[in-house]
Amino acid sequence: MREKVESVLGRIRPALQNDGGDVELVDVTEDGIVKVRLKGACAGCPMSMMTLRNGIERILKQEIPEVKSVQQA
Repeated sequence: MREKVESVLGRIRPALQNDGGDVELVDVTEDGIVKVRLKGACAGCPMSMMTLRNGIERILKQEIPEVKSVQQA
């Protein structure tokens, strides 16, 4: 599943990079929890939790049904 998550994050990454940020995959647990680290401008942005939930988590869940949640590491 880690490879699937990396692939989807690779498609999300350009949008984050356009705003001066990035996302790094930290871990994927066996129970479907994806842990990521927001970097660059995303790390300190007040909207980062919204980006995490409404962007990254929503897309990952759509593309990979086994993903249960996305957490910031």
